[in-house]
Formats: sequence, C-alpha cells, structure tokens
Amino acid sequence: MRSHVERHYVTRIGWLRAAVLGANDGILSTASLMVGIAAASTQRGDVLLAGLAGLVAGAMSMAAGEYVSVSSQSDAEQADLTREREELRTDPQGELEELAGIYVARGLEPGLAREVAAQLMAHDALSAHARDELGISEITTARPVQAAMASAASFAAGAALPLAAAILAPADWIGTGVTLCSLVVLALLGAVGARAGGATMLKAAVRVTFWGAFAMALTALIGHLSGTLV
Repeated sequence: MRSHVERHYVTRIGWLRAAVLGANDGILSTASLMVGIAAASTQRGDVLLAGLAGLVAGAMSMAAGEYVSVSSQSDAEQADLTREREELRTDPQGELEELAGIYVARGLEPGLAREVAAQLMAHDALSAHARDELGISEITTARPVQAAMASAASFAAGAALPLAAAILAPADWIGTGVTLCSLVVLALLGAVGARAGGATMLKAAVRVTFWGAFAMALTALIGHLSGTLV
C-alpha cells in the first residue's frame, strides 16, 4: 500500500520561531546601533566597531536568553511527565477513565472512547497522556540547545548584513546604505518567514519593515542630537 506523507507547518515551529526572531533582531538591533553611531560620527571605524560589538554581544545574548527560556519550558514539561508517570503507576484505572473522557469530549462514543484509550495505553500509556492530556508531542517539545544555536547563528547572520553594507557604502553614505540594505532584507526575511509558516507574505513584510524603519529613525535622531551636543 502506498504511504501518504504530509508535511505540516507546525513541524517547523521550533526552529522557525528562533531563526526568524534571531535574524530579525540581528538586522534590526545592529543596523539601528550603526545608524545611530553614523548620525553622530562619520568615521567608518566607529560605525564598524559598534556593529561588530553589537553582533557578538547580541548573538551571545540571544543564545543565552533562548536557552534559558526554552529550558524553563522543558523543565515544566518534564515535571508534568514525571507527575503523569507516577499517576499511571499508582492509579492506572483512573488514568484510563480520564483519557477516555478526553476522547468523549472530542466526539467519540463512550464505549469506543474507552476502547481507544485502553489500546493506546497498552501501547504507550505515557505518550498517550502526554499528547492528549498535556499537549506535549515530539513536534512541539522544547529543545533548548537547538533553539539557542538557531538564535545565535541567525542573529549573527542577520547582523552581518548591515556590517557588510557599512563596509561597501561610501563614507558619507554609511547611514543611508545601512538603512536601505537593512530595510530591504527585513522585508524579504519577513516574507520568507511568512511563506515558511504559511502566513500572508505581504502583511509580514510590511509589518517588519515599518517597525524596522521606526527603530532606525529613532536611533538616528538620538545619534544626531548626541553628535550635535558633543
């Protein structure tokens, strides 16, 4: 019999969220920092140093923050699984009735629900309760190391783009070059992320471009005012 294979967007949710967030943050925070410095100083070295520092610090911060955040989720999942494992050991009949009740609430007849629950528990009781009672599955389970590495790598990749723009742009156009390059890439990244997640590409691109422009305009204003005062 021919197997039927389906690919769903939810299978990408773990790495996709971390990667898109990291790349967006890498571009936006590094570009905003560089635009602010460029508005206060036209020295290419100052702008590049600020961008490089932002890349390293931001990548490490993203990795640490994502690891801690996802580890907390993983700890909560493991605590629930430990408690569920103990309940299955001490009250298997009660857990069977609980699982059957879940299937009844989803539309199965009581007799069929109990039969399904019994067969699933005979196969793998903990997995059945993790999936249907706790909402924990192989697809959605927390993976701290994967999330941290994806965040750090995507942040660094994103931050490298405004750095490259600053290197290639003429000295008098560093701020403008970084801004334009970053906005274009942010729009493309928003569209690609939406495409990968099955969302509307145009809406995502406009949203991320608007907030990127706002952030860079604000830091440019602060940099200009600081440069004027100094």
